[in-house]
Amino acid sequence: MKPNIGIINALVRLTMGFALLSWVTAKLVKRPYRDSYLLVALLAAMKVAEGITRFCPLTFAFDQYQNEQNSTSDHDEMTYNPS
Repeated sequence: MKPNIGIINALVRLTMGFALLSWVTAKLVKRPYRDSYLLVALLAAMKVAEGITRFCPLTFAFDQYQNEQNSTSDHDEMTYNPS
């Protein structure tokens, strides 16, 4: 895995991930039967992991899609003559 996000982006992901994870943990202590908090906890943990590894799967997928679109558009270009 090659890092695909910058240092500042990783630090922001870590900060927001830990803040959200601590908020969700406090909420789960009060109401442990709420399943929606578990989903938020998983998303926050994913942001922490992305910050530590500096790899974002969504950024990777978007870059792959853009590269694929650029390679196919180069071959499929049709010249258009308006006259």
